[in-house]
Amino acid sequence: MTIKAVVFDAYGTLYDIQSVAAVTEEAFPGYGEIVTQIWRIKQLEYTWLRSLMRRYQDFSVITRDSLTYTLRCLGLKHDPAAFELIMDKYLQLDLYPDAAAALAAMRDRKLAILSNGSTGMLNALVRNSGLDRVLDATISIDSRKIFKPAPDAYTLIESTLDVPPAEVLFVSSNPWDVCCAKAFGLNVAWIERVTPESLALACVKSDSVAPLTMFKAIRTQMDELGLEPDYRIHALSELPGLVASHEP
Repeated sequence: MTIKAVVFDAYGTLYDIQSVAAVTEEAFPGYGEIVTQIWRIKQLEYTWLRSLMRRYQDFSVITRDSLTYTLRCLGLKHDPAAFELIMDKYLQLDLYPDAAAALAAMRDRKLAILSNGSTGMLNALVRNSGLDRVLDATISIDSRKIFKPAPDAYTLIESTLDVPPAEVLFVSSNPWDVCCAKAFGLNVAWIERVTPESLALACVKSDSVAPLTMFKAIRTQMDELGLEPDYRIHALSELPGLVASHEP
C-alpha cells in the first residue's frame, strides 16, 4: 500500500475536546465536567439526527444548540456573555501535545483535515493553533451539507486532494468515524487513547461513575459494527513511523 495523503479528523483527534472543561468549570463551578460531556454527546447526536432528517444546519449552529440543551437540562442559568465565552473555546481548542510535531514529520505527504466542523469554525481553529502552516487543506463537510459518517462526506477527500481512497490514510480517535471511513474504502488508523483496562480501573476506584468516565465508555471504545481499523495506535506521535513504512 502507498500512502500519498494523511487525513485527520479534527475534534478529539488533533484537538482535545476535553479542553473546554476549564471554561465550563469556571462558568459553572462544580458542573464543568458534566456540562462538557453532555455538550459533546448532544453535539454528535445532533449531527446524526440532522443528517437523517435532511435538515442540515452547520456545525456552529449545532454546537450552540447542544450547549443550550445542556444548560437547560441541568437547570443552569447563564447570561449571554458567559455563553459566548464558552462557545469561543471551540475556536481555540488545545492541540494534543504531539500533534504539531507529528504533522511536521509527514510533510512529504499531503496533509488535511476532514471534519464536521463548519468552514468558519475550522479555519479559525486551524489558524489559532498554527496548523495552517502545515496542512494542505482544511475540508469541511459544508459543501455536501451532510455530516460524517455519511459516505458523501468522505468523498470530499478525493475531490479536494486528488488522491484516491486506496492511497489515503484516514486518522481518527472516534470509533464511529473509524468504522464508517473503513466502510467507505479508506485505509484507517484508530488512535486508541482510552483502553478498556484504564476504563475498568477508573470505575472500580469510585462508588459512582464520573461523567468523563461514562463519556469514555460510550464514545471512545471500538463499536460493534463488524468493521476494524487497519492500524491501532495510542498517540499521534506513532504516525510518522507508520506512514514512513509505506513509502510513496
